Amino acid sequence: MNLNSPIFDRIRTRPRTENAPAAAPTQVRCDHPGCDLVGEFRAPMGRLREGQFFCFCLDHVREYNSTYNYFNGMRDEDVLKYQKDASVGHRPTWAMGVNRNGKNFREEGVDPVNDPLGLFRARARNAAPQPVRPRFGVAAMKALTTLDLDDSAKPDAVRARYKELVKRLHPDANGGDRSREEKLREIIQAYKYLRTAKLA
Repeated sequence: MNLNSPIFDRIRTRPRTENAPAAAPTQVRCDHPGCDLVGEFRAPMGRLREGQFFCFCLDHVREYNSTYNYFNGMRDEDVLKYQKDASVGHRPTWAMGVNRNGKNFREEGVDPVNDPLGLFRARARNAAPQPVRPRFGVAAMKALTTLDLDDSAKPDAVRARYKELVKRLHPDANGGDRSREEKLREIIQAYKYLRTAKLA
């Protein structure tokens, strides 16, 4: 490291406070009573005086900051409310599905869409409610198709259909004919999959 570098010639350090000059007439003096040093450090005045600052010298701003408490004099409930509001940046918030007036969209007579002619309400009243049908994956649909069932089949119907097909296709039931053994294996595999998927 070269200490004779021209870069080191430009380094300036702040003078210590005991050697600091008194405030010039154009500079702001320290706001601490009895201090004549330059008040170059700002410190907030406190709650209900946001945007206003004291100007202190370095020693007095350190002393002020060590004892500063924004919530001094506030009740615990008010402090908790302030902290809760601070989590959303002190902006108003609403629950999902509630508009700014506090009306729930699911309440009777509240339309989430501005519908002055009532077109959407009439369509909703005339439409028959569709039954909720379970949605199955490709493998489950293939297994149900193997058993000759559709996606509306209940577990009891799946078990009954499986028993019926096994009795019909098993070689012991049709005189030892093994020509349908492959179909029987497919039915057994499909039923096992439906059982693992809790559909039978």
